Amino acid sequence: MAVTATLEEAVRAGVRDGDSIAMEGFTHLIPHAAAHEVIRQGRRELTLIRMTPDLIYDQLIGAGCAAKLVFSWGGNPGVGSLHRLRDAVEHDWPAPLSIEEHSHAGMVNRYVAGASGLPFAVLRGYAGTDLAKVTDSIAPVVCPFTGERLTAVSALNPDVTVIHAQRADREGNVQLWGILGAQKEAVLAAQRAIVTVEEIVDELDPRPGAILLPHWVIDWVCEVPGGAAPSYAAGYTDRDNDFYRDWDAVSRDRERFGEWITANVKERS
Repeated sequence: MAVTATLEEAVRAGVRDGDSIAMEGFTHLIPHAAAHEVIRQGRRELTLIRMTPDLIYDQLIGAGCAAKLVFSWGGNPGVGSLHRLRDAVEHDWPAPLSIEEHSHAGMVNRYVAGASGLPFAVLRGYAGTDLAKVTDSIAPVVCPFTGERLTAVSALNPDVTVIHAQRADREGNVQLWGILGAQKEAVLAAQRAIVTVEEIVDELDPRPGAILLPHWVIDWVCEVPGGAAPSYAAGYTDRDNDFYRDWDAVSRDRERFGEWITANVKERS
């Protein structure tokens, strides 16, 4: 049952050192405010799970929170590389980072298997790639009915999933709409779930194409207006394109990155 809490309270209760944590949101509704709270609380040795680790995980990795990254694409959308991610992989700074790479389809199927209580999912992906040779969570499998050679991917069950959404009601039912990724599946697959929202309202009115997550699959709901910035929340905030462009220069230099984290994350609450 969802509990209304401050973001500080939810992260303190829900995110522990060594956890596997999924922060989903596909270009939209990316839970940046929650990631900043994880940095402020100094969480360490996290396994970060995300289909598209963009700026949100560049910041967590550069701040020393991560030990492993499970992902299917990584970069600064429309700009270039994630320099804190590259520094960690190539130079072990600020700490060594292991990586586990998948396709988008593979990641979604892993979440679906986790949400369904199944040990793995099966798909026709990965044919012709070498990922199965270097990734333990990918394995060939033969269909027992047709003999077709397919690919199995192990289920993803994060210790905690964190997402941002537009609204929740006072019972903790969460509503999100617009461009969506694997938020629903990631929440249903997780042991614990934290949701930040633009606002808490008395009643959720119908929205075309909206997803509703019922209060019994969520542990904490936090009202955090602007919690997706610099990404956006349809109907509430716009994407800060300048920030994405400016981040390239900030993240290239370790000292400049550290100054940015101190000024914009650690000294803000």
